[in-house]
Amino acid sequence: MTRDVLVDIFLTLGVGCQLVCCLGVVVMRTALDRLHYAAAGTTLGPILVGIAVLIRESVSAGGLETIATVAFLVLLNPVLTIATARAAQRVDP
Repeated sequence: MTRDVLVDIFLTLGVGCQLVCCLGVVVMRTALDRLHYAAAGTTLGPILVGIAVLIRESVSAGGLETIATVAFLVLLNPVLTIATARAAQRVDP
């Protein structure tokens, strides 16, 4: 019972974070502002969803895959964001 409530809370918070990031991408005017919200979509939201999966699955094969996926998102996102921002600056001075 408590486990299900925790999973629901973390999933709700994670999806809420993702919705805010999607809304920011739609509402912002410049490409760099949109990129800021797109980059934020790979940090807190996936971490909260990953925590929910770990609560549900514990440390099993699914839990380990979740840890690896969230780690890749969080660690590789800055590289992709910086590369995209530099490319956008070259195209639109």
